[in-house]
Amino acid sequence: MVRFSIFGIPVEVQPFFWITLVLIGGALGADSASAILQTMLFVLAGFVSILVHELGHALTARKFGAHSSIVLQAFGGLAQHSGVHLSRPQAFIVTAAGPLLQIGLGLVVWFTLPHLTDLKPHASYFFFTLMSISFIWALLNLLPILPLDGGQMLHAILGPKRVKITLWTTIICAVVIGGGYFMQTGSFILPIFMGLFAWQAFQALKQER
Repeated sequence: MVRFSIFGIPVEVQPFFWITLVLIGGALGADSASAILQTMLFVLAGFVSILVHELGHALTARKFGAHSSIVLQAFGGLAQHSGVHLSRPQAFIVTAAGPLLQIGLGLVVWFTLPHLTDLKPHASYFFFTLMSISFIWALLNLLPILPLDGGQMLHAILGPKRVKITLWTTIICAVVIGGGYFMQTGSFILPIFMGLFAWQAFQALKQER
């Protein structure tokens, strides 16, 4: 377990966070020193990008008077806040700040990378991976699917009285995206998560009934 603070916000990095990034980064197929180094660079890029995402949530929540902390765990992270009740507009802003800051990071790298002409291949790989993860992770989180940021933002807009709309949106989007991704790529990873999100929303919908 790794613990540190950044901008006064406690951060905890759980072991499965590293394991997940190592596996996604291609560790199982790394059969050379160069491939192993690229896996390590992928892990570093993922760590930086996801930490920036969660800092967007945590720093914005702190602006509204909350006590914030960050946990990086398997397949992502969680920015926790306590000590204050956020209004729906505030909750929307806090949630949106994560992907927006992460997209900002990706844009900074995108505009800077063409000017870094003397980079060695591994350095170029790191910055390209950092940019790619930032864009892909942020856009994935903006899908209107609970518990992703987009689903949380939709819930903040519609409110608890219209939670059934949010849950049905989650179910439909998760099924369509998960099924479409599987038919296009044959990969099970994203469809498994989409199926889990749809099932959780379905269970919550039954409780609402």
